Amino acid sequence: MENRDRHIDVWNNCLRIIEQIIDPQKFNTWFRPIKPVSMVDSTLSVEVPSDFFREYLEDAFLDIIKKTLKRVIGADARLVYQVRPVSVEPAMKFPAATVGTPVNKTVAVSTYNPAANPSAMVFPGVQKVQINPRLNPAYCFANLVEGECNKLGISAGFNISRAPGKNSFNPLFIFAGPGLGKTHLLQAIGIEVKERFPDLVVLYVTGNEFQTQYVDAVMGNKLTDFMAYYMRIDVLLVDDIHEMQGRASQNAFFNVFNHLHHSGKQLVFTSDRAPVELQNFEERLLSRFKWGLSVELHKPEYETRLEMLRARCFREGVEIREEVLEFLASRIKTNFRELEGALISLIAHATLIRKDIDLSLAEGITEKIVGQEQSELTIDRIEKTVCDYFNITKDALLSTSRKRNIVQARQIAMYLSRNHIAGCSLSTIGAELGGKDHATVLHACMTVSDLMSTSRTFKQYVVEIEKMLVS
Repeated sequence: MENRDRHIDVWNNCLRIIEQIIDPQKFNTWFRPIKPVSMVDSTLSVEVPSDFFREYLEDAFLDIIKKTLKRVIGADARLVYQVRPVSVEPAMKFPAATVGTPVNKTVAVSTYNPAANPSAMVFPGVQKVQINPRLNPAYCFANLVEGECNKLGISAGFNISRAPGKNSFNPLFIFAGPGLGKTHLLQAIGIEVKERFPDLVVLYVTGNEFQTQYVDAVMGNKLTDFMAYYMRIDVLLVDDIHEMQGRASQNAFFNVFNHLHHSGKQLVFTSDRAPVELQNFEERLLSRFKWGLSVELHKPEYETRLEMLRARCFREGVEIREEVLEFLASRIKTNFRELEGALISLIAHATLIRKDIDLSLAEGITEKIVGQEQSELTIDRIEKTVCDYFNITKDALLSTSRKRNIVQARQIAMYLSRNHIAGCSLSTIGAELGGKDHATVLHACMTVSDLMSTSRTFKQYVVEIEKMLVS
């Protein structure tokens, strides 16, 4: 008699073998959610929660799965994946909810007597140090929603985590406006590296923290220890590197960069602007930021915003009607952070006042976050406001005219676009404002900034136009 449950028996036998081989935590995370579907001859079909889940299985456990299937089914064993439809997907724990906080191995760091003045003839001591990677497991790739706005960044980050220091993206420079996922992507790279290469030393630090640590090291006569510490890192993740403004700290970072890059270590940076737009940075450091790949993260489109809300509801274990999620996604367009904040606030209000999550509650919450309905600030709106203020036509503003009043109006429009539209690159601004290149826009922004500090009248122009845009 034919065994209709053969696929279940075969998969259970596979699970019993795999459970003896891999870590229990990983087994529960990556194998328990898999469901056997059918079996035809030597081909076993299984259902997995998502494409990412399938990709991770094949990357991390392919050899184990192949050997186990051959052992249970035979030499002709084949495995076919089916991705579970979202509408019927049962609750499952995301990897971030089950993995522990990543830790680094203990490493030897050369140290000197704090009272000494190290020279070439001083022999260092050796101290065992465990460097805290400072990674938050919630910021893993599994919890990062992919869309057109961040696809290139995620792809580059995932490639780096597979071969840190041995790829073309070194350094990887990620830039975007606030709340667009720079920190999440940066940490996801570090978490994935620790999953794949536990022995590599990973460190997440902000540009401001590096600068503060450098100053403390100088004040405490421990600069040599500070440098030795950073030169032991295998994957250095620097968030908001634009905050590293001190010349001395930049010089120290330049030496750290050179040592790590020449040693085949991986460097990943984030900033609120592209390398070419960074101000008060040494040229030699800026040139190194451009060695690898620069990736811009853009504002999320509607589909990505909606998918992010669904994913967060899934992680929080709550069910919210689709019409409410669609309302939030259409109302909050600026960035992921505001969108996620609105959702959490909505859940919290519903819990505290014991009220159903409906459109009425969602409207009240979003009104407090983004205010009354107003036209979204765009380059086109800035152009119109500047033209109205100076009483010039839009054609004149976008022309090649070198008349002083036209040039200054155009420069102010560029300056306001750069400072008030999150995630808008210099190239985009230049293209919209008369087909100028990014260097022209950068020069315009610097000129406006200088004139505002030296001319009270010019500063008043800019302030009054800003008030018009806000109102």
